Amino acid sequence: MKKRIIYSILLLCAGLNLQAQSVLGKWKTVNEETGKSTSIIEIFEADGELHGKVVRILKEEDRDRVCSKCEGEMKNKPIEGLVVMTGLEKSGDEYSGGVVTDPKTGKVYKCKIWLDEDNPQKLNVRGYISLFYRTQTWLRAE
Repeated sequence: MKKRIIYSILLLCAGLNLQAQSVLGKWKTVNEETGKSTSIIEIFEADGELHGKVVRILKEEDRDRVCSKCEGEMKNKPIEGLVVMTGLEKSGDEYSGGVVTDPKTGKVYKCKIWLDEDNPQKLNVRGYISLFYRTQTWLRAE
């Protein structure tokens, strides 16, 4: 009986540790100029790929904004609820091969994401075109 309880506790702890080390879940985006969180993005898996969806815009007066500069299916859709990251696949310790859309500009960038090596509560999100890139750090939302 004691072995079963101990085994169950070990499995539970291992599961929690794996979850804490995963890119899946909710992340706060941070404005680099102000240092304030601006939205919550949920990274989820579907059809073997990772995607990111804006689940909440934190500034109440911005919640009704639409992606007016986006093209195609995203054009004039509400930003809250919009899937802005698609097609990421695991490659070593990172996920790459996808794209991310900046809803403010409508621009689409190649994308890769990975957990910060020193702090798995931070997610590095890199958007790039050719040799030019910009990396943001998102914080795990609770």
